[in-house]
Amino acid sequence: MTPKHRLLVLAVAVVLLGALGAGFVLHAATRADHKNAPRAGGPSVSAGRVPLTGAHRIAFVNDAPGPQNAQVATVPAGDTGGGRTAADLKCARFYAAAGTGVCLQSGLGVVSQTNRAVIVDASLHTEHTFALAGTPSRARVSPSGRFAAWTVFVGGESYGAAFFSTRTSIVDTRTWQLLPNLEEFTTVLNGNKYHAVDDNFWGVTFASDDDTFYATLGTGGHTYLMRGSVARRTLTSVGVQNVECPSLSPDGTRIAYKKRVLNGASLWHEYVLDLRTLHTTPLAEHHSVDDQATWLDNDTIAYALPHEGDVKSTDLWSVPADGSGTPHLLIRDASSPAPL
Repeated sequence: MTPKHRLLVLAVAVVLLGALGAGFVLHAATRADHKNAPRAGGPSVSAGRVPLTGAHRIAFVNDAPGPQNAQVATVPAGDTGGGRTAADLKCARFYAAAGTGVCLQSGLGVVSQTNRAVIVDASLHTEHTFALAGTPSRARVSPSGRFAAWTVFVGGESYGAAFFSTRTSIVDTRTWQLLPNLEEFTTVLNGNKYHAVDDNFWGVTFASDDDTFYATLGTGGHTYLMRGSVARRTLTSVGVQNVECPSLSPDGTRIAYKKRVLNGASLWHEYVLDLRTLHTTPLAEHHSVDDQATWLDNDTIAYALPHEGDVKSTDLWSVPADGSGTPHLLIRDASSPAPL
């Protein structure tokens, strides 16, 4: 190839790369414009203060398209369909209790994706940040606000994938001691110490004693409900299989969870487990729920389902915890509910 031909090839390559880069920028801008364009008939959203204290409000991540998309917002618990107030804090996942919040963020950095957990106070001011090892999945805060936990995907993209890997961490917000991986805890499964290369833990939910928590262990193609102790660094099986993303009731007597209804398929139904009798009750929601449910009170749970016609957005629904009644649309264009 002559020097003239090499220069011609180089010039063509530069033009093609420039066009490709412009295409990526235009595609990203188009997606951003779509995300920032309010949906006709959508909820009213206004910017303002969002304190994590005060009774009878529900905090959540605002999924409505517009400038407040992905921001933490609140609505009155008695008027969840009314206007919402959104703060300048964007999260992929969020939860709060007793004036402490955990916000899992996922964004594109200069070179790669940047994921972090942000612990905030009652005024949503940042208290501490932690780098995340993967994509945000689940987040919880203990009833006292002392402990926060999160789960991320470090391999695979969903719990329905054939192969996925998670990492679950717990932090003490008094001392900022981080327990980076529940896989480092001593695990007892069916009465015997257990460890396998495919161990995965996810979906922490805390009891009110600032020590006990529950989580899911996935190993060997099965999932188990595990009871953990922060102080002892232990996880012990409760004796119930096919339990994912547990959520402990406020009175500490029951676990809401998603149960896989078809082996190998991404289909889950919501159940409630009585921890005293280990009796399970199917709930009235018949859609597949891929979420960690939240107890609004001792009688009602809330969860996210894809928004009709838009799988990138979700709505929050509620259903009685005793298996009666019918599902009720709680908050449109929302996810990650946290009753304040």
